[in-house]
Amino acid sequence: MSEKNVKDLGFQTRAVHTGNGVDGETGAIKRPITMANSYELPYDPSDLNWSSAGKNLYTRNGGSNQQYLQEKVASLEGGEDCVVLASGVAALSGLFFALLKRGDHVIFSSVTYIAVYRLLNELLNNKFGVETTIVDTSDPENVRKAIRPNTKLIHIETPGNPTLTISDIKAIADIAHENNALLSVDNTFASPYNQRPVELGADFSIESLTKYINGHGDAMGGAIIGKKEYLDIIRAQSQINLGATISPFNAWLIMRGAVTLPLRMKQHNENALKVAKYLKTVKGVSFVAYPGLKDHPNHDIAKKQMTNGFGGVLSFGLKADHDTYNRFVSHLNVITSAVSLGHDESLIVFLGENDERQYLYPEEFHNGFFRFSVGIEDAEDIIADLEQAFKKENLL
Repeated sequence: MSEKNVKDLGFQTRAVHTGNGVDGETGAIKRPITMANSYELPYDPSDLNWSSAGKNLYTRNGGSNQQYLQEKVASLEGGEDCVVLASGVAALSGLFFALLKRGDHVIFSSVTYIAVYRLLNELLNNKFGVETTIVDTSDPENVRKAIRPNTKLIHIETPGNPTLTISDIKAIADIAHENNALLSVDNTFASPYNQRPVELGADFSIESLTKYINGHGDAMGGAIIGKKEYLDIIRAQSQINLGATISPFNAWLIMRGAVTLPLRMKQHNENALKVAKYLKTVKGVSFVAYPGLKDHPNHDIAKKQMTNGFGGVLSFGLKADHDTYNRFVSHLNVITSAVSLGHDESLIVFLGENDERQYLYPEEFHNGFFRFSVGIEDAEDIIADLEQAFKKENLL
């Protein structure tokens, strides 16, 4: 199927077909894993650019499996181009490294992934002289007030990890562009099935491919989606010269996983909403944070910019002490205590009272809470597993 024809098709069809094709050597209708780290050179290689990207030269420069995956992710995100790297953090740091220089100013969300918090609040700030300001981006006016003449980038995460805070992508994109700044959006909690930041005006969408796009908990990768003029810079600086290249095998695994993204996300969305509504009925639950609930403070913004549903992650607290949280988890059978999210299986993690970003969270999060990645099991089984754990701790 030609690239032109694929662009005209629906999301689910593009998830299946983009980047795929018939292997010219074997006739296989699925792309093979090309594990070579080096490729045959032309007769006279003397005029080659050894640091060129996108050619089958050396796998750090980019390999076939990476290129196929980039085509698929760019198509799903509605972006012009895509760079796929070794992890979500590699994508984030690769974006920052390529775009920022000493003296530049970055505004970023007060609720962000821990690596972003450390990269922008500590590493880039202390080591490389990049100025940073943390703001609550759920109110776009906070972003506007933080703008400086040297503001180069605004980085938001929506829904935010782990408080599920929502930021208005279009409103913040307008503020950024009015002030000659760029906007990047970490879209990992939503996935392109639920939200496409580039289509809402963002310059970059960043995905931890490890999560929903792969969906099986068995491969790591990260992606930056945006305009080719910027992506070429990121390829040259952050992929080739920093070496954050994804392995061919991981690219192949994620390519395979992405085919079922629409089907899985539909189930994640439905299950998470059912679980969130159930948790609201439990007397021992102190709060539930999920943008699909009508009483979520940013529900209206989420409803405006998210499609098909509100994602598979929620957070909730207990009216209980520290030890009760741990005992509660020990009673679970269907739900697994583990980090990460977006897997086929339900994952829960107890985030205690000593998180270094705790001071940035809403008050209800300060005594510890659960971040719960709701899987694609039967919703009734997930809820029954929670219920039996609540009963054992007298929280019903």
